[in-house]
Amino acid sequence: MSAAWSQRGERRPYAGWFAAVFFDGITSPQSALAPASPQATRISELWWLMFAICAVVFVAVIGALLYAVFHRRAAASPSVEATAERGMTIAVGGAVAATIGILFVLLVASISSSRGLALPLGPPAVTIEVTGHQWWWEVQYADPEPSRRIITANEIHIPVGQPVLFTLKARDVIHSFWVPNLHGKRDLIPGHETTIALQADRPGVFRGQCAEFCGYQHAHMALLVIAEPPEQFTAWLEHQRRPAVEPGDPQQRRGLEVFLASPCVMCHTIRGTPAGGKVAPDLTHLRSRLTLAAGTLPNTPGHLAGWIIDPQAIKPGNKMPPNVFDAEDFQALLAYLQSLQ
Repeated sequence: MSAAWSQRGERRPYAGWFAAVFFDGITSPQSALAPASPQATRISELWWLMFAICAVVFVAVIGALLYAVFHRRAAASPSVEATAERGMTIAVGGAVAATIGILFVLLVASISSSRGLALPLGPPAVTIEVTGHQWWWEVQYADPEPSRRIITANEIHIPVGQPVLFTLKARDVIHSFWVPNLHGKRDLIPGHETTIALQADRPGVFRGQCAEFCGYQHAHMALLVIAEPPEQFTAWLEHQRRPAVEPGDPQQRRGLEVFLASPCVMCHTIRGTPAGGKVAPDLTHLRSRLTLAAGTLPNTPGHLAGWIIDPQAIKPGNKMPPNVFDAEDFQALLAYLQSLQ
């Protein structure tokens, strides 16, 4: 078995390519130029203004350069040289004035955009606490009733058309929360709490990414924000509040026993079971998620199996150790984890 899994490790680039194709099919383009919120729209408009100004300046400079190249003059008389010197003075003065004007326009536009981003959206319909870990996202939905709070990982569901407040924290190093279709970047700093508010305009699945280098697997610290109609969001939230489903057949019951007897129970929580680890993602509704390992792999049985057996071959440096099971126990464990809808 070890040889087979080491061969899997050598094929990591293909797994990454497959994941990229998979996510490209289920998510909107990860781009600040495809806004899906009022905040992202302001950022996009500022970018397009800067692009338009830079394009005009580029065309003007290249045009002047080409004119100078193709309209060279022979040696001129002193009177012509004096006229040329005056023309140069005017040109330089005009360039300086244009530069000051452009900078002023961009300054005003930037201040206006910043003020717009800082405007309150109104009372939040949902408050979500996001904690950055190396290299995954812990997501907790606040509720006045502690028993109704839910914790999930790497995927965030929000209602369309309603303000959402994010409280951002970091457990280890500085991270940066960035979902370009919905808002700008916001740093997560250990020992310090930051906030960001946004409101999705339309349904969709929007990919986010840690935007602050945070270690070896920084590039594999992604998340998905799933914006859905309010009634669907409410149904999802109620489902997530439930404990894990009871094993439905003998194989799944055996899988739960294997899980509880393995090192997995020291790190992971499955609500409704004795598993209460707090240092790794909550697995209560694992099968309902689209991805594994913070967006590194699609959530399929095959990828889940590979991730359990040798996570270091897929995401080197992460804190999950390799695991060894006999074949029957491993199949039972997979069957149980696949039942956690």
